Parts: sequence; C-alpha cells; structure tokens
Amino acid sequence: MSPIIQVTAPVIDPAGESARFIVGQDPEGHWVAIEIHGRAGGLFKNREAAFDYAVGETGHRPDAVQLSAERIALQL
Repeated sequence: MSPIIQVTAPVIDPAGESARFIVGQDPEGHWVAIEIHGRAGGLFKNREAAFDYAVGETGHRPDAVQLSAERIALQL
C-alpha cells in the first residue's frame, strides 16, 4: 500500500515564494492538483486537466509542477 501525502492548512508565503504544485491521484483515484503550501488546489476529471491547471497557476515556470507517484490527499 502506498503512503498518502496530505497537504492541509495554508502556510504564510515566506518571502514571496512562488507557487509550486503536486499533481497526482487521491486514495479514491481522483486526479488532484495541490499547491505545496495548501493555498490552492482542486479535483479534476483527468491528469491532463490537473496538470494544465497547475501549469497555468504557476505561470508556466519550468519545474514548478511535479507529478507524484504516491497517492495525495486534498484537504479542504
């Protein structure tokens, strides 16, 4: 069984750090995109939609979006 990565409460943005996202599937198999500090994220129809959202939110910066091999949980 894979461990689950949980992103919960938002954290204050230290020194204007830019948004970074993790894209993966939650324990139920839904595709999610989660900002690493918990400031943004959502559930998506498929991997492409989640990835496109994350890329758009990060201003198309290289290496700002990571695809997770582990299950991740979006906490609201």
